Amino acid sequence: MISENILNLITLFFKKLISVNYFILIIISIIFCFGVLLLYSAAGGQMDPWAYKQSIRYIFAIILFIFVSVINIRFWIGSAYYIYFFSLILIIMVAIFGNIGMGAQRWLSLGFINLQPSELMKFSLILVLARYFHAEKEYTVWGNIKIFLIPMILIFLPSYLVFLQPDLGSSILLLISSLTVLFIIGLSLWFFVSSAVICSIAAPFIWMFLLYDYQKNRILTFLDPYNDPLGSGYHIIQSKIALGSGGLFGKGFLEGTQSHLNFLPEMQTDFIFTLLAEEFGLIGTFVMLSLFIILIFYCLIIGILSKSRFGCFVAIGVSINIFYYVFVNTAMVCGLIPVVGVPLPFVSYGGTSMMSVMFGLGLVSNIYINRNVKIERFKEGVFGW
Repeated sequence: MISENILNLITLFFKKLISVNYFILIIISIIFCFGVLLLYSAAGGQMDPWAYKQSIRYIFAIILFIFVSVINIRFWIGSAYYIYFFSLILIIMVAIFGNIGMGAQRWLSLGFINLQPSELMKFSLILVLARYFHAEKEYTVWGNIKIFLIPMILIFLPSYLVFLQPDLGSSILLLISSLTVLFIIGLSLWFFVSSAVICSIAAPFIWMFLLYDYQKNRILTFLDPYNDPLGSGYHIIQSKIALGSGGLFGKGFLEGTQSHLNFLPEMQTDFIFTLLAEEFGLIGTFVMLSLFIILIFYCLIIGILSKSRFGCFVAIGVSINIFYYVFVNTAMVCGLIPVVGVPLPFVSYGGTSMMSVMFGLGLVSNIYINRNVKIERFKEGVFGW
């Protein structure tokens, strides 16, 4: 009897393994291959110190993707709050035990890896918001703000803690991506209008008392980088030069002068898109962005086709998060927005970001597997129903 149950579990596992959404895995693997090439180039034609470590991380990321895909979807619904509060505790621990780097305290050292909890929170928030609204009853326009009060607390608490690290970029990304999800779910447009008015009134206070000097400099540099071309505006000016010098087809692999002569800052992380443009030109950037667009729209379609509210909200939330990752990173290096530390998924060097995005895409794959499963809306549960 026991052996028969084990056999049934193994059979079920392989059925789910076959049904994993490998199209998503293929798309992100192509994007990752671009990233490895760029990290190899950034190191001057060497696998160390970035390309080799990134490749090892990607193997574990694939395992995570498959694991998240095949677990019963009710487990993710039941454990959503636990995952959120675990991520929140990690963010609090950063303030107490975190490592300081580049003037900010954003990482937890686990010995073999440095963990950035704010990256985990981006997808934990999506999971917990989907869980909340999956179980929430239909509401009227008059009850709109009341229904959205708890989600607002869930969003603003980690966003504020991340802001205090200080990490203004991740804090804003947490806010914008989560509020976009709420807008799609049904939060009144008047909330955003009134919030914009309040922020406009509070802007002088925020500028004088809340922003750090380096954050003010980034905003001023964004408005006029040529005001200090050899100081605060140097990096974004060099980034624009590299972007333009690539032309249509680029200078060629390993031939980027701006990057290899060390004119670009953090070219293996925040400014890696600039390296892509310089070496592979407009064609290379078009291919890369097209792959991201396909991935984002494909995840949206999975959400729309899902028969459960939870699946719909998670898939749409993951799509929105990836969109903001890509938009903010590329717009930053083009000088369209102030410089913030936001990586390009699967391309920029970094383990926490890769694992977090892969976790989110694993959830989308899980939703694809269970797209025809109708899940009770008002039933409570912890680790599965």
